Amino acid sequence: MWQELRTELHPLGLEIVTVGIDTVGVDACRPFIEAAAPSHPSLIDTHHVVAERFGVTNIPNGVWIDEEGMIVRPAETSPAPGRAARPAAGPGELPQHMMDIFAESAKFQTDPAAYAAALRDWLANGSSSRYALSPDQVVERSEPRNADAARGQAHFELAAHLEQVGDHASAVPHFREAHRLVPDNFSYKRQAWSLEASVDGPLSRFWQGPAEDDPDAWPYDSDWLSEVRGFGAENYYRPFVP
Repeated sequence: MWQELRTELHPLGLEIVTVGIDTVGVDACRPFIEAAAPSHPSLIDTHHVVAERFGVTNIPNGVWIDEEGMIVRPAETSPAPGRAARPAAGPGELPQHMMDIFAESAKFQTDPAAYAAALRDWLANGSSSRYALSPDQVVERSEPRNADAARGQAHFELAAHLEQVGDHASAVPHFREAHRLVPDNFSYKRQAWSLEASVDGPLSRFWQGPAEDDPDAWPYDSDWLSEVRGFGAENYYRPFVP
């Protein structure tokens, strides 16, 4: 999805770097990267370092960095241009839980065309672009980082490490504490939910909720579907603000 825009704008000086964020490693992201066949750098961050350093709390988020290495726009919703529609599925073709997830995600409100137009304007006009923010504006728009956020990050990093060494049971309490301390960080939540295998098969990473036949086994206080329904799918992504 980003490849087409990169092909258009790279000769004019824009480079796109995509980063997959997933604790379990390269195998979770590799199929999607290989399917996209990107010519731009496509990285995998297994420790969420990029997310922490740039303030990413949901995906997709984008950060604009100029040729001097200065952040021009901090992390914000960055809908991919030409985002492919989800495949249609008839009744009974998918479990109801996944049908419900698709129904909610269809309500997301983003404007890929406006975001791509802003990128083109910045590329054409540089620091004079109306979309290029000053350093003070970048700081003002960046996510605040208080003591709870710092402790939440520590718990999340410990949970991620425990997952990587194969100790899932010990990771769960630290994921839970990260969720409690930083409730607005949806990246923390999605990572934990996707690691909880509620069903078998290829849907397991996308289920992100309790098993239909054993809901009491779910170790978290929330899940993707109930959270999105709670705050409204139309509020899942923050609107793009010039």
